[in-house]
Amino acid sequence: MNRRKFLSGAANTIGALSIGADRLGAPGAMGAIVQGPGASAEHRSAPNVLILMSDQHKRSCMGVAGDTVAVTPNLDRLAQQSIRFTEAYCFNPVCAPSRASIMTGLYSHNLESRGNSKSFSPKHKTVAHHFSRAGYLTALVGKMHFVDAQTHGFEYQLEFNDWCQYLGPRVRLYEDELGRRNSGAGIPQIESIWKGEGDPWKSHRQLDNRLGPVAVGRPSIMEEQDHFESFVARESIRFLEDYARDNEPFFLVSSFLKPHDPFMPAKRFAEMFEPERMELSQTWGKADLEHLPDRVRRSIEHCPFTPELKNASEARKRMAYYYGNLAQTDDCVGQVLRALNRLGLDRNTIVVYTADHGEMLGDLGLWDKFQFYEGSCGVPLMIRMPGGAPALCNTPLSLVSLSATLADLCHVPLSGPTDGKSFADLIRRPDSHLNYGPVFAEYDLGKSGAKYMVRDANYKYTYWTHDTPELYDLRTDPVEMHNLAGQPAHRHTVERLKRELFAWHRPTEGDVVVPG
Repeated sequence: MNRRKFLSGAANTIGALSIGADRLGAPGAMGAIVQGPGASAEHRSAPNVLILMSDQHKRSCMGVAGDTVAVTPNLDRLAQQSIRFTEAYCFNPVCAPSRASIMTGLYSHNLESRGNSKSFSPKHKTVAHHFSRAGYLTALVGKMHFVDAQTHGFEYQLEFNDWCQYLGPRVRLYEDELGRRNSGAGIPQIESIWKGEGDPWKSHRQLDNRLGPVAVGRPSIMEEQDHFESFVARESIRFLEDYARDNEPFFLVSSFLKPHDPFMPAKRFAEMFEPERMELSQTWGKADLEHLPDRVRRSIEHCPFTPELKNASEARKRMAYYYGNLAQTDDCVGQVLRALNRLGLDRNTIVVYTADHGEMLGDLGLWDKFQFYEGSCGVPLMIRMPGGAPALCNTPLSLVSLSATLADLCHVPLSGPTDGKSFADLIRRPDSHLNYGPVFAEYDLGKSGAKYMVRDANYKYTYWTHDTPELYDLRTDPVEMHNLAGQPAHRHTVERLKRELFAWHRPTEGDVVVPG
């Protein structure tokens, strides 16, 4: 049975895939979805979904979030048309496992993907599977870091390997900027391709003078149109132009690499920011090392990926190029959104913007991700509903629930288990103060440095399997400078949150050996 026959036959069972007035027409709620031009009422009542995703975007780094340095006019405009969630979290603050949880709605301890080098089994169904079964054309353009060759339910797919084909011999320029093999930055996209054969670029790169594996940053020598972000924007627009006028609804993920390293934005974006004018984080160099976990302290003291960042001038340089990367991503996001409007698809498309994790950007003297501090674990999340009113929502939420939420909004049945809990009702009534319970996260499962986090109300507690626990009151200490875990006055809070965390998932011999 082809897709159009499926859609026709499924019309009565899937029925009102639209978010109709009976669900959203109450005062103060989202309006009904408007059908796009040339669409049949039978199929275009189903809302399209466009997910715009970036990599390593710190939640606070947007103009709309109060950042006076960030140049993000397109994201700011989208935020002003959306429900913006100010307390959204990734589930695992590293690329591949975070994206695996976003796509499947499953926690890392229920997946094989627990780090950047291992994919998850095809037995775990993704949001693409769910939407495909409901008659949607599913497409992925850009990074998803699946690690292997599985498409995980996407019928239309262009990723790093396709970009390399577009670049041809110019891929050498990117290899020089990257400076090492790194699947998180796309080469190799599938790590097993080089397994046993070694890195084919190892003796062919023109190495720079970086002290660690990740360069501080500089303007890119690649032409702007050749950057991965330009490729993703261009091919996403091509998909919309070629396929989105068909009768079937689409589910498109457009996923950019930046502001993730290499911190080498195209020339015009690099020139927007002057390193000497960057202001270091208010907590840079002020961390209370005595009361932090040893692993955190060592990261602050050594900056293992980029040792140069211990120097203030180099740290400012990194910030400038990070903001350049972010501005370039914003520009490409704007290109896709303008195409959506030009094609008349905005009136029937749910638009989501988020990131797989954040970036510490010098907070506490830390860089990159891997942490449960707000800079690293917090993510931007905004959802624009067709005909919907904008709103701010400060309910803590996890991206592990995003797939269930989108399925709920589109009346798409889930075809597999999920750990996520739909927050669609919160989107319909953002001022309702609905409680979605604690937010959990985990990192480095199966290793001695494994850690687990719970955010409950104002408190955030991190349990390290072999290190110092952490407790922060985000109401009185939003920059997480004061670890309260060892203070007698907070003993009962620590015990309560640890019980809550272990009731959710207690580390076992399959993960790590838990002391005591």
